[in-house]
Amino acid sequence: MFLAPLLLSSPTAAAPAPKSTAGASYGARLEGFDYPFPVHMFRTTAQGQAVEMAYMELAPAKPNGRTIVLLHGKNFCGATWGDTARVLAAAGYRVIVPDQVGFCKSSKPKGFQYSVQGLATLTEAMLRSRGAGKVTLVGHSMGGLIAMRMAIAMPQLVDQMVLVDPLGLADGLAQRVPYIGVDHVAALERGKTAATIRAAQRASYYHGTWRHDYDRWVDMLAGLYAGPGREAVIDAQARTTEMIETQPVAHDLARIAAPTVLMVGTQDRNLFGRAWAPAEVANQIPDNATLGERAVAKMRHGRFVPLPGLGHVPQVEDPARFQVALIQALSGEFD
Repeated sequence: MFLAPLLLSSPTAAAPAPKSTAGASYGARLEGFDYPFPVHMFRTTAQGQAVEMAYMELAPAKPNGRTIVLLHGKNFCGATWGDTARVLAAAGYRVIVPDQVGFCKSSKPKGFQYSVQGLATLTEAMLRSRGAGKVTLVGHSMGGLIAMRMAIAMPQLVDQMVLVDPLGLADGLAQRVPYIGVDHVAALERGKTAATIRAAQRASYYHGTWRHDYDRWVDMLAGLYAGPGREAVIDAQARTTEMIETQPVAHDLARIAAPTVLMVGTQDRNLFGRAWAPAEVANQIPDNATLGERAVAKMRHGRFVPLPGLGHVPQVEDPARFQVALIQALSGEFD
């Protein structure tokens, strides 16, 4: 197995453990929550409103000519990619890490109609403004769904994809998972606290385990819900949940032409829709490893890479193992 010195970090030593921020309150744009690198803004207009997409960008000391775009999941932010971004830049990659509109440090425009294609198009515009040219997309969870839509709709932009426990590989509505509308989701979002977020992530993301360094990401979310921008956050979260459930990529997988490595933690318990599906339906939802194997079989150049013993967020749960696998994928070792 390929191992470079820059990858040899333990899961808990990748960054200093943050001080507890229990009870933190952040603004609607995550004001008060520190990111690992300077945050820039891409400003544009969407649906008649001025919007801002936050992003971080790292320039390598010894460029290898490739640009990596790291796309975050729904309950995470660009900051979650901090250790991975640092390792990739050290390996020679230019790294761009956006926060999607509606999330984290980006705008949360009122009444916005979120779509996977719309977020993909905004991401493409930001990359074009940076003169990025062809890029490799690394998408986690919801970020994987956006990455796949980008690869389908704008193949000239994408030279390679690495999908990490992506959403959108199954059509939940076709599997009889009940539709849950924006108002219903918003009501559920209003009940979220640090304790409920931690419990949900322990069960779905980390297969029943917990470490103190995971608390940083719980506090990030809980601080958004507790802050002065609470209603804007809830609205964006509710609308993007509806987006994910109604806009899977499951039926378009054969249209993905870019070489793709799909990684799934074999202990991933994050089954979208299971929380509100009746038991007889929830019990029939395939696990994400099964969905991953089925998905790559439909892609033109897909490879499935299981990550034994890891859950939904391998880049957080075991950064060293994930970084090794990612560098292997980017180097073509799984082809």
